[in-house]
Amino acid sequence: MPLHYFKNYCLLLALASSLFASVSACAATYSIAVVPQYNVALLHAEWQPLLERIARDTGVTLELILQSSFPKFEHALLKGEPDFAYANPYHAVMAKNAQGYLPLLRDSKSLTGILLVRNDSPYKNLADLNGKDLGFPAPNAFGASLYLRALLKKKDIKFEPKILNSHGNVFRSILNGSVAAGGAVNSTYNDEKPEIRDQLRIIFQTPGSASHPLLVHPRVPEKVRMEIKNAILELQKDAAGLALLKDVRLSQPLSADYKSDYLPLEKLGIEKFLVHEKE
Repeated sequence: MPLHYFKNYCLLLALASSLFASVSACAATYSIAVVPQYNVALLHAEWQPLLERIARDTGVTLELILQSSFPKFEHALLKGEPDFAYANPYHAVMAKNAQGYLPLLRDSKSLTGILLVRNDSPYKNLADLNGKDLGFPAPNAFGASLYLRALLKKKDIKFEPKILNSHGNVFRSILNGSVAAGGAVNSTYNDEKPEIRDQLRIIFQTPGSASHPLLVHPRVPEKVRMEIKNAILELQKDAAGLALLKDVRLSQPLSADYKSDYLPLEKLGIEKFLVHEKE
């Protein structure tokens, strides 16, 4: 083979190899974990259609990883196992410090922790709950537990915490009288069935904070991060996309920034209320 043909052949091979590598990178599969605010079956039903739409729009496959409990989710996150994670606001602090995760997106609506009682409950204020059993979905659920417990402690309210493993369990335990009151967040409360929600009353709420972020591990290539981010933002432009976003509580997604959105949480002094549970 003449030298110039050989050089051209090598150049074509190099270009083909580069193109194949680029296509392969786009077609790669990445994992995404979702904080278990709800049961696994419901989370799968909500998130899988969104991930399928993202795959169609970008060519990037996101494999849904669901843990059965908050401790299992936190252990996996702090070990850096998922490539992406939808997590609570304080998880953003924990995951950045542990593995360098950064927030990509969050919903525009702020997150507020709320303490609920039955509508017909005699409890009117926090002082009435002194010495009572209070329900929480998980020790480190930010607005629904961590922040609430810190504020109750600051107000010198003594209580016995009962960990109930999901927001739905908290609502139902309040209604059946297993606990005097229970913690949740505004988004899960608003998502609850009217026949449950209408039997509950908010007795206290926390200051608002940036909502649950979509986090990304630093090992994920910048190109992939931007493809996922832009695909989610673009879903706001059509009715089907908006419905998918609403199902996962990202109705109005916008770019998230650690410094402005989650760094303030480091200054709340609530890390001493973290509970490091076994899986």
